[in-house]
Amino acid sequence: MKAVILAGGRGTRISEESQSRPKPMVEIGGRPILWHIMKIYGAAGVNEFIVLLGYKGYMIKEYFANYFLHTSDVTINLTSGSMEIHKTHSEPWTVTLLDTGEETMTGGRLLRAKSYLGDETFLFTYGDGITDLDVQSVIDFHERGSTLATVTAVQPPGRYGTLAIADDSRAQFQEKPQGSNGWVNGGYFVASPKILDYIDGDDTVFERQPLERLATDGQLAAFQHPGFWHGMDTLWDKIYLDSLWERGTAPWKIWKDEH
Repeated sequence: MKAVILAGGRGTRISEESQSRPKPMVEIGGRPILWHIMKIYGAAGVNEFIVLLGYKGYMIKEYFANYFLHTSDVTINLTSGSMEIHKTHSEPWTVTLLDTGEETMTGGRLLRAKSYLGDETFLFTYGDGITDLDVQSVIDFHERGSTLATVTAVQPPGRYGTLAIADDSRAQFQEKPQGSNGWVNGGYFVASPKILDYIDGDDTVFERQPLERLATDGQLAAFQHPGFWHGMDTLWDKIYLDSLWERGTAPWKIWKDEH
């Protein structure tokens, strides 16, 4: 299956980082969050990607065009202009990078990928959410059903801590409990290309009319994932995710390192 990644947003809530780069290029542990998302898919054997570009999309193109330079040790001879690559860290990926317009909405970006999707079921997600999800389990769930689309429902941690107050007014504090916000759209969709018929054009926000119509038509299923999921919306999120990676406790690192 092909995996489509929406990577065109400006990331205004993390403007400290996204003023200089597109949000999916904000780094966790020295790698763009986009790379982490692709590794999550890669753990399920998904190696063909379509990345939908918008704001500062040329930076994502440059990253993949010079992937060896970004991820390997190199020796550059400035006299001859030659470059020798050492300790190559390559991925078995085929990456199609599509310019879908800076102002295009999420549904419009997806519709612009129509000619690249063919008639096969495909995967898609956003360029800012990481998870310990087993993508294959969502694919299996979708194939057992009969809907046009399956969305992964997640329970993100609350933005604020909670207080449990006893009768004697003594309080116990729980910081950002998992699942305190209920089930939400976590991305990581599996879908038939027929969902593109629900999208009118560039101004269509996928999460509004298309998803609402799919649900009304009984064509949207939800795969409930109670495990780790975190969206990188703010600078605090970046710092938190960075700290998990640096400590070696990142729950979303579900792939095996190659040596």
